[in-house]
Amino acid sequence: ADVLGWFDGDKLISQVAVYPFQVRIFNRTYEMGGVSGVGTFPEYSNQGLMHKLLYQALENMRKRGQLISFLFPYSIPYYRRKGWEIISDKITYEVNDYQLPRNKRVPGEIERLEVENEQVKIAYERYAMQTHGAMLRNDLAWDEYWRWDPDDLIAAVYYNDRGDPNGYVLYRIEEEIFYIKDMIFVDEEARSGLWNFVSAHFSMISKVIGNIYTDEPLAFLLEDADIKETISPYFMARVVDLEKFIALYPFKPDIGEREWTFTLDDPLLSWNQGVFTLRISPDGKGEIVRSTQRTDDKIDIQTMTTMLLGYKQPDYLHKIGRISCSSETVDMLENAIEQQTPYFSDYF
Repeated sequence: ADVLGWFDGDKLISQVAVYPFQVRIFNRTYEMGGVSGVGTFPEYSNQGLMHKLLYQALENMRKRGQLISFLFPYSIPYYRRKGWEIISDKITYEVNDYQLPRNKRVPGEIERLEVENEQVKIAYERYAMQTHGAMLRNDLAWDEYWRWDPDDLIAAVYYNDRGDPNGYVLYRIEEEIFYIKDMIFVDEEARSGLWNFVSAHFSMISKVIGNIYTDEPLAFLLEDADIKETISPYFMARVVDLEKFIALYPFKPDIGEREWTFTLDDPLLSWNQGVFTLRISPDGKGEIVRSTQRTDDKIDIQTMTTMLLGYKQPDYLHKIGRISCSSETVDMLENAIEQQTPYFSDYF
């Protein structure tokens, strides 16, 4: 990790750490700086120490080519003021034993493994490569993923009839409750197979408590949909260098070239501030250049990030005043940006 700190003599009084990760954004791989270890001793607070540390951390990310940064917020308002915005949710659900789905015949099979088995990593990589927002886990990411879990966590991996690991459920059973840390699957067959496995515990559990990290509530998929689901914001992100981020970003193709000139505001980074023109070619390749045009159109880096990652749609952001532009521009952005909420289940 890239660890930065303020010192009072030899005493560390404030610090931030940035982990080197990668994330998938609409089938493109981005270098990502994962911010963690943020803290300042109370007696040194309100002196602007963390503000300067975050600026230096972002400047270092830019030099390393980490075009986007993720973090788990201890305070959403604080990180919004620094340019981060919510980009993913976590849904926690409770399913009673009598509400579990009925068994569906599938051609594959389940194998229970230790969570650190290589097959678990292979299954996740297969899933992550086709899933928007997912992190491509290196050894550091896997270590962080397991760091806060109890030792009795088990992995149940689903293999299709060709022997491919197409999904898993990470779980433990305690006091007649089946706890699911996460369940991933590359297709509906794997999803059904994994829920078959969960339902097979009907006689030894009273309920299932689990987590979903996409915007797909479980209730709609169950015959008895009267279950408890709680949604809460999970991770935040911010674009570090918009010009380079857009150069890699895949817009949707169209019959002609599209263009938008706007004023961008970034509370920390001067290279993301000013008037820019976004041009999108017919094949979906984007380019952002600085502009001298006068424009009343405005957007900030927080809104730009959550829009480009598909968490909130341009039309909604325009309605709530987060984007200032014409209705024609809103339509253009709606047609140019994929609408898919990121999946992100990691924690660091």
